[in-house]
Amino acid sequence: MNNNNQTIGYLPDERPALPKLLLYALQQVIVMFPATVAVAIITGFHISTTIFASGLATLCFLLITGRKIPLYYGSSFSYVSAIVALMGSKALSEYGLNDKIAIAQFGIVMSGFISIIAGLIVKRFGRDSIEKVLPATVTGPIAMVIGLTLAANALQDASSIYIDNQGTISVAESQIAMASNMAWIVSLVTLISTILFSVYFKGFLGQLPLILGPVCGCLAAFIIKLTTGIDLFKVLPVGTNTDIFAPPIFTLPKPTWNAVVAIMPIAIATIPESTAHIYQLDIYVNDLARKKGNNKKYKIADLLGLNLIGDGIGDIVAGLIGGPAGTNYGENISAMAITKVFSVPVLIAASIMSMVIACFTPLVNAIYSIPTAVIGGLEIYLFGAIAAQGIAIMMEKKTDMFSAKNIAIIATIMVIGIGGQYGFGGNIPFFGLEVPCVAGAAIFGIIMNLLLNIGNGKKQMKNQQDNIH
Repeated sequence: MNNNNQTIGYLPDERPALPKLLLYALQQVIVMFPATVAVAIITGFHISTTIFASGLATLCFLLITGRKIPLYYGSSFSYVSAIVALMGSKALSEYGLNDKIAIAQFGIVMSGFISIIAGLIVKRFGRDSIEKVLPATVTGPIAMVIGLTLAANALQDASSIYIDNQGTISVAESQIAMASNMAWIVSLVTLISTILFSVYFKGFLGQLPLILGPVCGCLAAFIIKLTTGIDLFKVLPVGTNTDIFAPPIFTLPKPTWNAVVAIMPIAIATIPESTAHIYQLDIYVNDLARKKGNNKKYKIADLLGLNLIGDGIGDIVAGLIGGPAGTNYGENISAMAITKVFSVPVLIAASIMSMVIACFTPLVNAIYSIPTAVIGGLEIYLFGAIAAQGIAIMMEKKTDMFSAKNIAIIATIMVIGIGGQYGFGGNIPFFGLEVPCVAGAAIFGIIMNLLLNIGNGKKQMKNQQDNIH
């Protein structure tokens, strides 16, 4: 028993002393910051608003779930392809940035209802009910499509040089070819260093590859600027706020059917990810409780329905003020598992800290100036990781890849999603409609899965009865 009591760590309902609480909170902010900001940079959303929305959504999630689930809400890469495609579409070409964001916001708000409905279904019918509609054969390939449809964007950004809103290139015309080559070097430095940090660094530093990798990329860009005169850093727009503190730019959603069709279905891809996280968290927390000699049973896995409802409300809160859609993050759980700090008060402090940082203008401006090539190097890794997560989902559920039914569902989702992106620019013409490729693939996969499972329940019941006899 004495050995158990020597275990250091904080359970969800435990609160560290204030100095430790603030340090642990800052660590969570650092872990969540890079990916959350990267989504804002990639989609074109306001960085300060995205950071603020992440903190506010986390705070709402923690309160709505009764402070029983220690998770942090960060901007989700799963939505990036849909948001980028929507905001870059010809239909919105005449709109300003804030109007484009406002239109995307409506789709983000509506996507929150998908998670809420899923959560209500789980609370009413049990955890396994959601898998009847969204098995791994549907969610896995959808996640792969989300990542792979962004592959071209990643490579384009990796080789790009900065062009401002007036179309002015940041380097002399005679240096464009050389600048593009330098951009490749910067993106490769970012990509390779990020991978090395994530694979070989352990402990606290092992949770910071999305900071350390871009730092190496920016350092490479700075060296290139000193030695060649080629400047890959972005120039702050004319009229940028120079005050030390300034409130984020908040915008209200503009109801648009196109945004609903483009963004809302993406929520189904985040449900299995969120589900896996809650199960992992349950194991980690109860393991720490046993080691500390705490006899309390933390039934976090039983709160799956509440977790999904909290996720959905997080999307609604973020979407209402101008932030991207989000989800709980694996980086957040890994940081807690390594430090053994699962304290909800720590996460509440982290969410408040994020909202304060969002009002610190010099930090926001410094992030804005990051070279596009650095972001491109990061995107190659992150977008590929999204696709790899789709494979992991199917492996985790032991999907039978020799089943004709499974192959049919997976194959059609993949071709519709990826083919729609590279064959039609992301929107598939269908009976006068422009159907976003990811949404179209998701809807087709769900319908196909339901059709192919007609009568399957009776067949399984008969097999069970035959086994009994």
